[in-house]
Amino acid sequence: MSSGPALVVQLARFGDLIQTRRLIRSLLAESPVHLLVDGGLTELARLLYPEVTVHGIPAHANGAGDVWARIRRDVDALAGTDFRRVYNLNFSGLSFALAALFDPETVRGYRFRAGQRLVDFWPSQLMRWSARRAEAGINLVDAWGLYAPAPLSPAAVNPAAVARGGGLGVVMSGQNARRSLPPEILAPIVRAARNRTNGPVHLFGTARDRRAARELASLLPQSLRREVHDLTGGTDWPGLLEAVRGLDLLLSPDTGTAHLAAYLGVPVLGFFLSSAWCHETGPYGAGHLAVQAVCGCAPCLETRPCPANLMCRAPLTHPAVLRFISGRGGAELPEHVAVMSSGFDRLGLVYTPVAGEDPFASRRAEFRALASGLAGLGGGETGAAQEWMRERDWMLPR
Repeated sequence: MSSGPALVVQLARFGDLIQTRRLIRSLLAESPVHLLVDGGLTELARLLYPEVTVHGIPAHANGAGDVWARIRRDVDALAGTDFRRVYNLNFSGLSFALAALFDPETVRGYRFRAGQRLVDFWPSQLMRWSARRAEAGINLVDAWGLYAPAPLSPAAVNPAAVARGGGLGVVMSGQNARRSLPPEILAPIVRAARNRTNGPVHLFGTARDRRAARELASLLPQSLRREVHDLTGGTDWPGLLEAVRGLDLLLSPDTGTAHLAAYLGVPVLGFFLSSAWCHETGPYGAGHLAVQAVCGCAPCLETRPCPANLMCRAPLTHPAVLRFISGRGGAELPEHVAVMSSGFDRLGLVYTPVAGEDPFASRRAEFRALASGLAGLGGGETGAAQEWMRERDWMLPR
């Protein structure tokens, strides 16, 4: 194998770039690292990973012929580099096409050999396990981080979260509307969370969130309204990092900004409903909380109509939930919601309930013991092997 640098191909979006940190930091301990991202994220990637050589391609642009010509031009130099390993993290036609530019023996993840698309053992298991998300649950940081031959300790990936003195941050929306909280639900949550900090309230989002930000502010008490700083649509990447790094607490659905806060060691109180599952994409690091919907239908497929009238939102304004958000705790939570706290096991990040019930906790613990053994981290065989594995899995190269 070459002694050259490693290449990480991460063509997904803002949050995914941040969630690649365990892999990147693990690889940096052995050799230089190059990182290939969508061109719109090159500036952010260089801010997040200053020790990495960053390359960009128009991965999400329109105009097939012209775009592919630009991509070929941009990756020609990469194809000529003697990479010891190429970590191809995304399942997409573009990722497989890029894999064809490299010796298939050097590629990990999604490869292309002799006209065939090949998926390595670890990502093939991850895809299969995703069919049983409620019982499984590997944080995406660990799913990618465990590609590394010597993964960094989970506790060393991000700083432990501590209040920074700059007030409360509120992310107005996530990528999908069902995962987000409308202003009428968010307003009482903001009022409750304000008990945890005396600083200003910073509203984050894109320009399309400005209307919701104004509506949220109008629903707050006059005394609190004066403390609102509406930053929606008004920050570039450096500005966003600077605004988030000083917060005491960030309220957010499953968003890239929440992962940025975790990267910076800022406490996150996340809201996970609909298809969002804190066991997969919860903020990475010690000191974070997740309010997780645990309805029988969670986590759902957000592309399908909700047959339950978004029942996962209903408990979020219950007095007991708001009491917990305010930092007072003590009250019994209603059905279908739990408050989870972040911590670590040998596999990586794990969320455990500090209020409410996690109906899948014991099943998930068995699964994680199995996954830990498959990832080479110890844990050995468990009774779950027969349930989660197929006979051919024992014959596949790992």
